[in-house]
Amino acid sequence: MHYYSTRSRSNPVSFSVAALTGLAPDGGLFIPEEIPSYPGKIKNSLGTMDFFDIAFETIRPYVHPELPDSVLEDLVHSAYPFAAPLVSVGDRLVLELFHGPTAAFKDFGARFMARAFSYLRRGENKPLRILVATSGDTGGAVADGFYGVEGISVTVLYPKGRVTPLQEKQISGLGGNIDALAVEGSFDDCQALVKAAFGDEGLRKRLVLSSANSINAARLIPQAIYYSAAAGKAFAGKIDSDGEATPRAPDGQGASKTVTTYGVKAGIPITFCVPSGNFGNLTAGLYALKMGAPIRGFIAATNINKTVPDYLESGEYHARLSQATISNAMDVGAPSNFERMAAQWTLEQLRNMIRGVHVSDEDTRKTIAAVHDSSAYFLDPHGAVGWRAVDILAAGSAPVEGPLAVLATAHPAKFAETVEPLVGPVPAPAAIKNALGRSCTYRTIPVELSALADTL
Repeated sequence: MHYYSTRSRSNPVSFSVAALTGLAPDGGLFIPEEIPSYPGKIKNSLGTMDFFDIAFETIRPYVHPELPDSVLEDLVHSAYPFAAPLVSVGDRLVLELFHGPTAAFKDFGARFMARAFSYLRRGENKPLRILVATSGDTGGAVADGFYGVEGISVTVLYPKGRVTPLQEKQISGLGGNIDALAVEGSFDDCQALVKAAFGDEGLRKRLVLSSANSINAARLIPQAIYYSAAAGKAFAGKIDSDGEATPRAPDGQGASKTVTTYGVKAGIPITFCVPSGNFGNLTAGLYALKMGAPIRGFIAATNINKTVPDYLESGEYHARLSQATISNAMDVGAPSNFERMAAQWTLEQLRNMIRGVHVSDEDTRKTIAAVHDSSAYFLDPHGAVGWRAVDILAAGSAPVEGPLAVLATAHPAKFAETVEPLVGPVPAPAAIKNALGRSCTYRTIPVELSALADTL
């Protein structure tokens, strides 16, 4: 598989070059020359295959032959000692993506990327410096994934005062080969600094730089795994029992009504509602659909940072300054992965696959309380945005047909400051309890490339 820039089809590169450089020389994002299809046997077996086998078959065509089959098999088993349960909550399904070590969906991409980088850089003497901008969960997942990896150091940039205390501890509490920079600006400012660093010729001469945001294809592609696994499961008429970290009140405590169980019927493709900020997660879902997973389509659920929903409605794209919300990981006014989406699909094609909905903070809070009241289930603010988006469509003229799953992208205990005043104490998994005991170590910098360069 070769990769080329979203801005030019000339000079295609290998997977290793695309992964290790992160951003194309012209400032574009690397995209695969084609989206491969699952072989018929695999496509027909997604509902019965083991998660590891789906991971292997999903990633393989994008990385072959640079990651030999034996290496890739070891990588996926090492990266994923956790699963992505598809559970029933009230009148819909929830795809829980928070069972990893940092309790966020970013674990799926970051852990694979760390192991792939380690293999691809075997024998290299000059250390690799990874730059990553985060609005919350990416930084913690990348820090955890790369912590202690020999020959690789990570610098995480996050908007000062705009991440939760737990997220800050996950970003800045490990030390070792992980450095944290609190930027006096927004996530968009952090992202712009990272892109500017990649474009700075002086820095690139002195340092070997790469990225770990979803602008990096090596982090984006593994996220297609859980879409295919969940879609195959639902198409086979199956769902999962609760996992260890599933945030449900004991025995339905707190629910004012009888907790219902949602069932699926075999043979019907599923719709995914994706809480969306930088749109890497949804782009990975589009890859899974195009590979042949039984997916009907997507709902792109944003907070008031609704750049893409506005584009889908008007046909005109207008990036804007991000606005702070309680679903802070989605506070992105200029989503990087929109460039991938626009390079690979036309507006009409995107409209056929995606419906965009935006949700206010007030409705997000009401949804957290309502779902807990009716189903004894704890939603984090991002999952609540997704849940409310489905409600908005259901009340309109074109409700979603067939099975539907809302992506729960982070554990609600990561957002206790928002969730607990609404529904009471949230049961926290061990990964979060461990992170809460860390101390933060970071440096504060202004939104200036020179300040970033000095720290590097």
